[in-house]
Amino acid sequence: MSALFNFHSFLSVVLLVICTCTYIKMQFPAILEKRTGFRGFFWKAARIGERLSPWVAVGCFAMGISIIIF
Repeated sequence: MSALFNFHSFLSVVLLVICTCTYIKMQFPAILEKRTGFRGFFWKAARIGERLSPWVAVGCFAMGISIIIF
């Protein structure tokens, strides 16, 4: 089943995109400077990771536990 039709997989992909974009923005800020177009999506994901980092961390932890259990 694809990640688009499985909600658990979809949430995992979204959390991984947010965490990856935030990490890339911290290491290489020039890559995500554009706020429009295709790169704008990744800039927004990095912004969510920066601003909501405690909640994103809790979400990543919860997803990790749920993957181990289920």
